[in-house]
Amino acid sequence: MQKNYYAIIDVGSNTMRLVIYAQEKAGRLREVQNVKAVARLRNHLDPDAKLTETGQRILLDTLHSFSDVMQTYELTNFVCVATATIRQAANQNEIKQLVQEHLQWNMRILSEHEEAFYGYLAVVNSTSIKEGITIDIGGGSTEVTYFKDRQLIHAHSFPFGALTLRSFIDEEGSMPYKIKHLRKYLFEQFKSLPWLKQKNVPLIGIGGSARNLVQIDQNQKAYPLAGLHQYKMQDDDIVGISNYLAALPSYKLQKVEGLSKDRADIILPAIEAFYCLYQTIEATSFVLSRKGLRDGVFYELLSPNQQDPLFPNVLEDSIQELITDYDLNLKQILHVQYLTRKLFQCLKESGLASVNSNDWMLIKRGCYVFNLGEYIDSESSAQHTFYLLANRTIDGLMHMDRLRLALIASFKNKTVFKQFIKPYKEWFLKQERKKLRLLGSLLKFTYCLDATKRQVVSDFSFEVKGDTIYLKLYCQKNWMPEAYQSEKQKKHLEKTLKKNIELEFVDHSVIRKY
Repeated sequence: MQKNYYAIIDVGSNTMRLVIYAQEKAGRLREVQNVKAVARLRNHLDPDAKLTETGQRILLDTLHSFSDVMQTYELTNFVCVATATIRQAANQNEIKQLVQEHLQWNMRILSEHEEAFYGYLAVVNSTSIKEGITIDIGGGSTEVTYFKDRQLIHAHSFPFGALTLRSFIDEEGSMPYKIKHLRKYLFEQFKSLPWLKQKNVPLIGIGGSARNLVQIDQNQKAYPLAGLHQYKMQDDDIVGISNYLAALPSYKLQKVEGLSKDRADIILPAIEAFYCLYQTIEATSFVLSRKGLRDGVFYELLSPNQQDPLFPNVLEDSIQELITDYDLNLKQILHVQYLTRKLFQCLKESGLASVNSNDWMLIKRGCYVFNLGEYIDSESSAQHTFYLLANRTIDGLMHMDRLRLALIASFKNKTVFKQFIKPYKEWFLKQERKKLRLLGSLLKFTYCLDATKRQVVSDFSFEVKGDTIYLKLYCQKNWMPEAYQSEKQKKHLEKTLKKNIELEFVDHSVIRKY
């Protein structure tokens, strides 16, 4: 199958970046190339706000280097966009003309609203957050948006960025004084927008400075899961990192794990912007979105409905991507999901399991991806399943939810479950660990009822007498393989329920009496 490749060049105030995406079978874009250049064009605006000849040469040289990389791909579409520095440049038309003459590209200069809009669009199309505030702090501007029910309500671009805020850190005085002065300025700026006050919603960080903040936090905590997207922090985490970095001399800042060297001199102002906005909106948490402006541009460009470029079901799309990537059997998935739903309800109604609608949503997702590691190796499928789900970015799932999904979809037995959960044991209360094991053993059992993927067991009846659950399983075909596997694996469910399970397989014709 021929892949479609798409490229975007983002001409920012601090960095310039080329990203190339491949469109996968499921239709989603996957990043295949990411080339960054620290151009700092913001530093090359003269007193008349014109981009100097030096700045223009840096711009053109970088674009030519990106062009060379792009030649290795047969591109379906290509976009070049510029943000604050080029937008604010008094000679922006001259710059556009230079790019056109030297590269034959039409460089699109984004307005303040467009820059903010694309950040918002990237967030709502890659997370399940329905209401929140986004912040994207670049080199020369800071874009903030508020969305509710996934719809953009407000957007604003502040005329300061990490490079311009650096002047507060460079001024005379002790570091505590400089931080205090910077915070005073930032609070004044954020409080100038009434719609930012006391929102009590997640604050979603976009861009390189937000990524560096998260990377430092993960390194300091020896965070055991992979991935940055949808990672969650609290305000005391942000303050802790700010205090840690503020105490370091510049040469030590260069060596901080998780901090890019080219951001060492501008990371503190950016972190303070996150903290001050967090306090202004009284945020419930700080969440990183790895998807930002560049992704937002393509979400709009490739949307079948240009008037409303919102993905209706972010998580469902991600699950479908997993199904496609690992060649999972959708017919089997839907059948097992039916059996699982019925047994889940029976256990709930009989009082044998204290489960709720959130538990059902978790196990429903588990039905889609149970044992997907078999695609790699059947002998160690549980290990592969757990690793893939726990460490792969799944748009629409926060890290904790991704871990829960990994634990139930990889369930093999109690011993292996304990092995998988051990590094994260303190993240869960004992009661939740027991529930996850119950959901995992339930899912494993219902998949045994369709061991040969032939939908042999069409339905069942459920009855509890004393210490025993009686399941009468109505079958349409020879059920020997299903009987063998379910008899073998039912012990895991019996242990979690503390009940015996008696299975009776009968011909489907018996059910016709009912």
